[in-house]
Amino acid sequence: MRNSWVPLSASALVIGAMCLVFGSVLDPAEAGSSASSTMVVVNDEGFRWVAMATMYTFASIALTMGVPSVLVLLQERGRRTGMVAAVVFTIGAVGTCGYAMLMVFFRAMVTAGAVRDAEFDRVLEDRGLLVFLYGWIGSFYLGLLLLGIALLLSRTVTWWVPALMIGFVALLPVSSHLGPVAGALEIMALAVAFTGVAAAAVSQDGRAVASRRPAYA
Repeated sequence: MRNSWVPLSASALVIGAMCLVFGSVLDPAEAGSSASSTMVVVNDEGFRWVAMATMYTFASIALTMGVPSVLVLLQERGRRTGMVAAVVFTIGAVGTCGYAMLMVFFRAMVTAGAVRDAEFDRVLEDRGLLVFLYGWIGSFYLGLLLLGIALLLSRTVTWWVPALMIGFVALLPVSSHLGPVAGALEIMALAVAFTGVAAAAVSQDGRAVASRRPAYA
């Protein structure tokens, strides 16, 4: 990747992380809500629902553009793990955009009265939909886990950056039971980790450029 692109890619990584934060904060539905309550929320809070989907779309695009800045930190140790992590995480990031489109489509169906509680429950049991959703979630979290491991191996960032990533993945089994405040803090911690990655990438690229400059007597 051209060195002039590293700051742009790093900035995109931070923007994507912040869009995830905004999307999480804008979520009008509570974790573990029933089908009927979710439909009521979507109908009553349609603007926030669409705004959340918009933030997730921006996050998908920005995070995908930010992945190359992570690879700058994985040129030596942790390179193979980092390459696998980048591919898996990119799949998860792209899937976030598809999830956002599903949210907008679901709102359109609710506002048009095209879906009811019982029908919605049957929709959620569709195997094709479940494969997509679990594939997206699995890729996103597995990619984060592998990125955290690769960054630990590379030792190009401070220890708390990969620790936050791994901790975010470790909280997956209990994330649905966390309150709105704890959930927001969790996603903000991930944004802080991505910010640390972006800062380290720009700093390391700057040192690499400086080392290639000719020395004059």
